[in-house]
Amino acid sequence: MRSLCVFCGAAFGARPAYIEAAEALGRYLAAHEIELVWGGGQVGLMGTLADAVIGGGGQTYGIIPRFMVQRELAHPAATTMVAVDSMHERKAAMAARADGFVALPGGFGTLDELFEVITWAQLHIHAKPVGLLNVDGFFDPLLTMMRHLVGEGFVPRAHVDMLHVALTPEELLTAMQSHHALDGDWAGKVSRARPAFNED
Repeated sequence: MRSLCVFCGAAFGARPAYIEAAEALGRYLAAHEIELVWGGGQVGLMGTLADAVIGGGGQTYGIIPRFMVQRELAHPAATTMVAVDSMHERKAAMAARADGFVALPGGFGTLDELFEVITWAQLHIHAKPVGLLNVDGFFDPLLTMMRHLVGEGFVPRAHVDMLHVALTPEELLTAMQSHHALDGDWAGKVSRARPAFNED
């Protein structure tokens, strides 16, 4: 893995552990010469992560919409910073650049980016690993919801199991290095039975 796209919050969150995790992941990427691909921001966990990579002598590749550059949100010390026209273009460019994806704690934007790359894996648009750095159980409620989707017949179990979940960067990246892409017809593994409707 030569590059990793990381999704994370533009806020610091409520716990110091979130900041510590972003710093730890950044140091790990720099030490292992893995380029950070991220949204280009200098605020919140995004900025903390990039600062840690840069501080460790690593490479960073930021992709940011122009309207965010105009708000002075772009990280000034990024190795490379690419300005694009839209959020859609940003996500597509990050996905094309990276060899894998990791989500740290974050808000709606982080979840949007995470579920898009999960869906693309489900549809065999890419075969890259996707991981969650589950800091202090941050993603536990989300994983519970995913299991609920399986139980209700909307998501195959294999598509939840493809996610790599770990508590430390070392554990997570090691697991992601041995990733295997999904096999078979994803739609065929979901129950296609129609619900019974009351015709009265």
